[in-house]
Amino acid sequence: MSCPAAQKTHYAHPFDDDKLKEECGVFGVVGISDAANFVALGLHALQHRGQEAGGIVAHDAATGFNSAHRFGYVRDNFTKSSLMETLPGDVAIGHVRYSTAGSKGAVIRDIQPFFGEFSMGGCAVAHNGNLTNADALRRELIERGAIFQSSSDSECIIHLMARSIQRKHADRIADALRRVEGAFSIVAMTRTKLIGVRDPLGVRPLVLGKLGEHGYVLSSETCALDIIGADFVREIDPGEMVVIQDGHIESSRPFGPSTGRFCIFEHVYFSRPDSMIGGRSVYETRRAIGVELAREAPVEADLVCPVPDSGTPAAIGYSQESGIPFALGITRNQYMGRTFIEPTEQIRNMGVRLKLNVNKSLIRGKRVVLVDDSVVRGTTSRKIKDMILDAGAKSVHFRIASPPTAWPCFYGVDTPNRDKLLAAQMTEEEMRDWVGVDSLKFISLDGLYRAVGEAEGRDNSCPQYCDACFSGEYPITPSDQLEKGFEMKAAE
Repeated sequence: MSCPAAQKTHYAHPFDDDKLKEECGVFGVVGISDAANFVALGLHALQHRGQEAGGIVAHDAATGFNSAHRFGYVRDNFTKSSLMETLPGDVAIGHVRYSTAGSKGAVIRDIQPFFGEFSMGGCAVAHNGNLTNADALRRELIERGAIFQSSSDSECIIHLMARSIQRKHADRIADALRRVEGAFSIVAMTRTKLIGVRDPLGVRPLVLGKLGEHGYVLSSETCALDIIGADFVREIDPGEMVVIQDGHIESSRPFGPSTGRFCIFEHVYFSRPDSMIGGRSVYETRRAIGVELAREAPVEADLVCPVPDSGTPAAIGYSQESGIPFALGITRNQYMGRTFIEPTEQIRNMGVRLKLNVNKSLIRGKRVVLVDDSVVRGTTSRKIKDMILDAGAKSVHFRIASPPTAWPCFYGVDTPNRDKLLAAQMTEEEMRDWVGVDSLKFISLDGLYRAVGEAEGRDNSCPQYCDACFSGEYPITPSDQLEKGFEMKAAE
């Protein structure tokens, strides 16, 4: 995880404020000279999973453990030879993170990977996910003498490892993770080993790749394997731990048998479209979502336009199924960074126009279907609708490639409180009126399941995915949130 709720502030840009954000990505390499350089490339491919900061830890037989933690993009920090020369060795791990963009409370010590020196040697840990009992664990550990250096829930893992009586790093990691609740995909390293672990439900992703004759890679997504020329081997299973050393892989199940509940929103938005999940292209899944959406929510229109960039594959599928022509009616300014200047209130109020612009000659006089991946607060949807109407559109119909987001995620996603989620406060008809469009339709939960490959839809008795942000059914009890007064959905 990246940053506790107490540090969260508003995004500097309203377009980013209305999107759910994956809070981190992890990457590790072992068995390759200058492993940190490969990690830097992998983190660059995972930049979409976290854009606030990044860190790398490497080990070299001569110089020991070395680390670098920086704010900002990977390309602005870990491409400098002067920095990368300080990270020698044939084993390294890295992490990219969000807390919340523009957070004023973020400090360098919150940036992962975290490092601990143990009796059997040092170990660094990078964590994608969120521990739902971190507050209780932190209180317990502090009462027993632990001194925390960061505000991250992930640091609990290092302290729990320190208290284990096991003699091997991997066993200490397993001991620590048996105490935690929540979602975690862990990439860890010792002087000679690369270790990967997924929580028993496999909520967050983790894949294994092979690089050259003796090198191995662990990554949040397959697209990061591609950038370094590694071959995809397989996904790490839910509840599995792999320990890689000297070209050998040892697999174990420290949490016993488990059934996966992978985050379905990885298919919808978080993962890059050129990644593979469960042997299937993310792009193809998103196109299939558009096909299902066209079947469930047809409309008479002249153009199907995506809201860039995440709505594009679904818009293509909607166009193909409906027969309505696809068009790029909105252009995204690719050079609009997250740290764009905010000189005046007038400039800030331009909002989405700083990032998106409408092709007026294409839109004028047309009935337009706008396809987006999700509606969170709805503020961006209203602004985009205004832009389309200002360009002379005859009518505007929103089609959303996910069900209504009515519940917050506590498993490693930066989600607003429930009272800020539009779908938690309004019906679909009320949302349509509030956004101010001619029609607004979301894909059904069953339709989403069919699009990701579940032909019979959602198994309500035992859901195949974690879909808590849509259904309110949390597969892992959010203990800390309940303590703070969060009210879960009543059992039906």
